[in-house]
Amino acid sequence: MSRTLHPGKPSRLGATPQDGGVNFSVYANKAEAMELLLFDHVDDAKPAEVLRLEPLPHRTYYYWHAFVPDIKPGQIYAYRAIGRYAPEEGLRYDPEKVLLDPYGRAVAMPTAYSREAASKPGDNAAQAMKSIVVDVSAYDWEGDKHLYRPIQKTVIYEMHVRGFTRHPNSGVAPEKRGTYLGLIDKIPYLVDLGVTAVELLPVFHFDPTTAPAGLTNYWGYQPIAFFAPHTFYSSNPEPLAALDEFRDMVKALHRAGIEVILDVVYNHTAEGFGDGANLSFRGLANDVYYTLDPADRSKYADYSGCGNTFNAGHAVTRRLIRDSLRYWVQEMHVDGFRFDLASVLTWPRWIATAESTDDLGHRV
Repeated sequence: MSRTLHPGKPSRLGATPQDGGVNFSVYANKAEAMELLLFDHVDDAKPAEVLRLEPLPHRTYYYWHAFVPDIKPGQIYAYRAIGRYAPEEGLRYDPEKVLLDPYGRAVAMPTAYSREAASKPGDNAAQAMKSIVVDVSAYDWEGDKHLYRPIQKTVIYEMHVRGFTRHPNSGVAPEKRGTYLGLIDKIPYLVDLGVTAVELLPVFHFDPTTAPAGLTNYWGYQPIAFFAPHTFYSSNPEPLAALDEFRDMVKALHRAGIEVILDVVYNHTAEGFGDGANLSFRGLANDVYYTLDPADRSKYADYSGCGNTFNAGHAVTRRLIRDSLRYWVQEMHVDGFRFDLASVLTWPRWIATAESTDDLGHRV
């Protein structure tokens, strides 16, 4: 298919549905070119279309952007970033690797997902996670609002979404166990306990394979998508189901007078575990999104103890964290946050933090 590609705009970041198509924008500070990949199915070994973004007219400062006509919400997409592979300079560009959009609102997981394929040479299109275009305004919240209960009157129940209803003794129907919908079925139980807020262990989409050999990442403290609810907590395998089921859960909890608090992990990501796979941030702007070891920029400064440290000392990264928080409050109706290893977001102290604007002049 031959498609006319328009320049688009650098703001807003992510994939934004508009009249007649979708605007894409992504930060990749030292990329020399970008490829926007459109897929018909998450398991496809090759994209249906590869749209090449050149510096002119698709780059503004360090942001790559394009308006693609005639595509709609539900479109599966990803990026490839073309640039220098120079680990000693902190650069990890690999034109063969398929990358998630850091601002993607939903994640599609292929049947043959392979972290190994993202860390070794070769095309990994069939084995890579991919983003999905989402129109967040299409959901009907039915008048749902934040409860704004004073903390002095709050009774918090901390829970793991899967673990809370996974066992048959939860009384939840088998098809709902371990899911957002399963939690809805247990709301009367929470009300009887006197609970006024649930604190959910990490629900950002994470890589379940970031665990020692033979084990699975159960807890979710290896996130890779700060805007997307975890796909495997959905009762429905359809790509966008997790997004709707999460919002259905929030709406149902609010109706019962229960607030929703998220345990959020911004201090590190899944990309630094063991092999250092190119899944998203690492392949787009490794030297910006991560704190590198000043003595050897091919290595990460691991203040989190999880393989890397997200670089909150950079304006672009701080903006992403704040945009993510704002999104979960405004669009997903979450009521509050518990920050995992919050002090790590202030490290290292030798990074200048006086910077107050990003490359487009936005205050952060």
